Amino acid sequence: MINFRDMLRSVFTILVLCFFTRCGYAQKKPNIIVIFADDMGYMDAGYTGSQIFETPVIDGLAKKGMVFTHAYSGGANCAPSRAALMSGQYSPRHGVFAVGSMTRGPAEHRRLTAVENNTSLPGRIVTVAEALKGQGYATGLFGKWHLGYDNESHPMAQGFDVWEDPRHPNPNTKRDDPTDPKAIFTITNSAIDFMKSNRDKPFFTFISHHAVHTALEARPETIEKFKTKKLNRVQTEYGAMIYDLDESVGLVTTFLEKAGLADNTLVIFTSDNGGASFTSQEPLRGNKGAFYEGGVRVPFIACWPKKIKPSIQREPTINLDLYPTFLALAGGQVRPDLDGENLLPILQDKQKTTKRDKIFWHFPGYLHNPVIRGRDTIFRTRPVSVIRKGDWKLLLYHEEWILDGGQRKIDENNAVELYNLKNDEGERINLATSNKEKRDELLNDLLEWLRETKAPMPRPLTE
Repeated sequence: MINFRDMLRSVFTILVLCFFTRCGYAQKKPNIIVIFADDMGYMDAGYTGSQIFETPVIDGLAKKGMVFTHAYSGGANCAPSRAALMSGQYSPRHGVFAVGSMTRGPAEHRRLTAVENNTSLPGRIVTVAEALKGQGYATGLFGKWHLGYDNESHPMAQGFDVWEDPRHPNPNTKRDDPTDPKAIFTITNSAIDFMKSNRDKPFFTFISHHAVHTALEARPETIEKFKTKKLNRVQTEYGAMIYDLDESVGLVTTFLEKAGLADNTLVIFTSDNGGASFTSQEPLRGNKGAFYEGGVRVPFIACWPKKIKPSIQREPTINLDLYPTFLALAGGQVRPDLDGENLLPILQDKQKTTKRDKIFWHFPGYLHNPVIRGRDTIFRTRPVSVIRKGDWKLLLYHEEWILDGGQRKIDENNAVELYNLKNDEGERINLATSNKEKRDELLNDLLEWLRETKAPMPRPLTE
């Protein structure tokens, strides 16, 4: 016998579900926002310990979110880091190792022939934007791309529905625009308009700032604020620009709250590489362009109200982890060709560490201009490959390795540097000859990775 009460209840439930779905109330996939600073070093934020610069909004995110204290960029400068994030792959796979040429600096001091650099992200790469678009996401890029603009590499050929960059094609040229330095607020407001237009579907919004890269620009009133600190001109202007960038982050978080989107939106704040050489990253060694900690360690905060518990994570991560993390969040299948690891189990407090135990970098060329506490007085870096494994980090410099006896003379040729970051975060004590067992363990792991990825190697000048 038909139970009409149960039938009416079922019909009512279906009608309610249909109403909420048609009206946009059904739970949709989480929104994803990446706020990507340019050249903002790990030590340039208040929450990481800066005694000079002020980042009250970013500090607030850090208090509400998960802070990764050992987060790394996929490269030591702009393009390779962005290529790593967009591709989810290490540099030997996409071939973007630097911005433009890798033969920078005096030729007479270069002992090897650098590998040819890809200046554009190859069209064969399926980017994170393309992958999320395939999961039903609206995709928008606002600001810096820096990975090519031809038919294959243009951002709108690489998965973005919308790309707006008021600074293109001259991002680093100083402009007289006191209300909108580095187009910080134009970029931010364009991103907010995009999210408003796409609030009824999941969106991936990549806010890719030109700040805090040179040329230094800030609003006059912010510069006046920092003049009271009695800093030099560069620190005054740099600190003011960081403060303006920080304010723009507040515009995004305020929009999410007022629009009722905050609880369904993951916000990532990070940077593309370490700080430039005019901003010290001490106690970390080096700056942008070098593969010491000051060149590749970056601020990284993941904030998602009610989903991510406030905490501090020391587990090493790298920005190519974002791709598989976002894809898993969107309900997609994480592809085996991605080198990054899905961080969702850590973000959701289901896992304390990653499954991998090693991360890598490879730079087969030259960048000129030395960094603070660098290896030499001419180059930011010479050809080098790097591994971090647990608390240990090893740098293999290829000039000495290829030309000065390699492993046979490893105890004397200075090809290898080994540091214990737990005890020596500033990379001051090279343990390559005093802990040969650990050195050889990491070196073998690194050499195996170079073989596995078919990493292109610099060659002797005579070849």
